[in-house]
Amino acid sequence: MKAKPWVIGVLAAGLVFGGAAWAQNVKITPLGSHAGELCERDRATLFEDPTGVRILYDAGQSITGGDDPRLGDVHLVLLSHAHGDHMGDRKLKALDAGSCDKVDTISAAPHSTTAEVAAAKNSAIMMVAPMGAFIAKKIENIRGKPIGACPEKDGELNVPFAASCQANAQLGGTRTLKAPGATAGVEVTIVPASHDSTVSRELLTDPQKAGLAVDNTSLYLGPPSGYVIKFTNGLTVYMTGDTGIHAEMKTVVGDYHKANLVLLNYGSSAISAYSATFAMNELIKPAAVIATHVNERATNGGKLRPDSRTAALVKMQKRPVHLAISGRTMEFDGKANCVAGCQ
Repeated sequence: MKAKPWVIGVLAAGLVFGGAAWAQNVKITPLGSHAGELCERDRATLFEDPTGVRILYDAGQSITGGDDPRLGDVHLVLLSHAHGDHMGDRKLKALDAGSCDKVDTISAAPHSTTAEVAAAKNSAIMMVAPMGAFIAKKIENIRGKPIGACPEKDGELNVPFAASCQANAQLGGTRTLKAPGATAGVEVTIVPASHDSTVSRELLTDPQKAGLAVDNTSLYLGPPSGYVIKFTNGLTVYMTGDTGIHAEMKTVVGDYHKANLVLLNYGSSAISAYSATFAMNELIKPAAVIATHVNERATNGGKLRPDSRTAALVKMQKRPVHLAISGRTMEFDGKANCVAGCQ
């Protein structure tokens, strides 16, 4: 029996609608110290999946803490390593405080901005287990009660959470977060990095701090890491963390995860324009790159400074390099094309 024309029309409209829904964009918003610029302390990055799952990566020193008005809902907090500029041993005195190359911060001790955000937003935390235990204790100190493991259903974490919880893992571990009514979840995997991961002594208790100060050492909180996030529209983002180039960029990130967008931490002590370009061109081969953690005033009036280290990186790349401009939301389709918000 032939279908009625109106039935065919409804089915066709449903297919178009379904395709449009699947093709919605991932929103990426850098939360830097100065609106409209890429500055020396900028680290924090907020991701939003089309289904509504929202993830904060490396809260660092460029937010005002858990009360930062730019945050909104945060379902998952990620932390690449224990250094203060990532864990958040300091926080902005106020939005736009100080200058882009000399940000005005205040102490975030004893808690850290990472713990402040997770506690304020009832977020899950996901990071390597030793660092996760450290942050969980900070959250406990803020909330006045321990935090447990995140509740799972059929191997997935359903957001939002009623309270902060732990979804920590080891290198290679994956967690899936699913929003209400969503048919697919966001997959987050911890991947290797090549760096240090000692915590700022300012975030330690007095006895621990005093003992380490004698030898001018600090506490190691497990291996540093990066992350790969597979969003529901097909976009696969590799967040490098602080790292030099390493073989897993090809085998794990490129060959296995097939990341098509890289959020590159461009720190001068770990990676140069030459080594970063080799990593992109020969190891990972993404469609596009977002430059963050540049450790300099990379922009002036929102435009790339031609004499900056960041400009040198951009010139050497064979693919689009987007700048992590604070407060500017970039939107990416599943193929890592920036369809809105990029320069």
